[in-house]
Amino acid sequence: MAETKSRQTNWEEICESFDDMSLKEELLRGIYAYGFERPSAIQSRAIVPVLKNKDVIAQAQSGTGKTATFCISILQQIDLSLKKIQAIVMAPTRELASQIQKVMESLGDFLKVDAHTCIGGTNVQEDAKKLQSGVHVVVGTPGRVFDMINRKHLNTDHVKMFVLDEADEMLSRGFKEQIYDVFQSLPTTVQVVLLSATMPQDVLEVTTKFMRDPIRILVKRDELTLEGIKQFFVNVEKDEFKFDTLIDLYSTFTITQAVIFCNTRRKVDKVTEDLRSREFTVSALHGDMDQSDRDIIMKEFRSGSSRVLITTDLLARGIDVQQVSLVINYDLPTNMENYIHRIGRGGRFGRKGVAINFVTNQDNAALLELQKFYNTQIDEMPVNIADLI
Repeated sequence: MAETKSRQTNWEEICESFDDMSLKEELLRGIYAYGFERPSAIQSRAIVPVLKNKDVIAQAQSGTGKTATFCISILQQIDLSLKKIQAIVMAPTRELASQIQKVMESLGDFLKVDAHTCIGGTNVQEDAKKLQSGVHVVVGTPGRVFDMINRKHLNTDHVKMFVLDEADEMLSRGFKEQIYDVFQSLPTTVQVVLLSATMPQDVLEVTTKFMRDPIRILVKRDELTLEGIKQFFVNVEKDEFKFDTLIDLYSTFTITQAVIFCNTRRKVDKVTEDLRSREFTVSALHGDMDQSDRDIIMKEFRSGSSRVLITTDLLARGIDVQQVSLVINYDLPTNMENYIHRIGRGGRFGRKGVAINFVTNQDNAALLELQKFYNTQIDEMPVNIADLI
């Protein structure tokens, strides 16, 4: 019985407007400047209880606006005159940690908040120096955050908020020990906020161990934001016809910026190579590359100097580029949950975008499944697609 109870929502209050959340003036300015107009399903439910200092468990997928949920909550509660670490956010991957840090600094632009990323693959000495010089928020991966606490570079005395993002991912990647160790080093009064797409046993274990009478918020899948994203499919019949279809699409519109998802690293390399041989400028990104190369490629893409990014699902969660208005699923995702991670990029909450799915004859059943799973409509791509982007 406790099992099912721990998976149910126990907070019904919904706040439909950022103006009604009693936020600092500069924070509100940052929220609107970032492009948000009204709170998403999770923001309208979870920000207020976090601001009331409750421990909160929110079950929500990527693309629902969860990053901004805890960023806004942290920014509201930080004492900016105190140059000490007051919040720690942990995420499963370096990409996601960097992404969160960027959102934090964008939303906190008018507050002059200082958020630092603590992730592997970067210089330990530089990390230590930055932490010693004083920052308000640390966003990082569990290994590096724990290492910095252990080496006494990261002082946790003033930490009042501890956020675990994508907790299920972190635990499935074997970070349990480090998460527990970090938690042990925090003040006993710390407020814990946990976000997770699923609630497996080990996540529930964390919640019972570390959280005091938590508020539980469940954002149902049909509230996920596929709103504002026009979804289409192109029947390419066979896998080998995909490339020509891509080339045809290329010439129909001058793309603002596009992300093309393939299911394997090999496919990413092949499509990249084939496009380059036709004189198209594209960037590729996958898990075999080392961190510094990935960072450079993401930087070029974010700045707009590279317009097309070809990547795998591994990085789907870490890419949130404001200008992306087109996502092409060169391959339909093998795991249905990943569909939202991919196309949620294009029209991030409240922004419009277009997603085009390449569908072979073998994929027809999968396409129907996707529509049922997300309770959404994917239409055949119209001829005037260029006008929609």
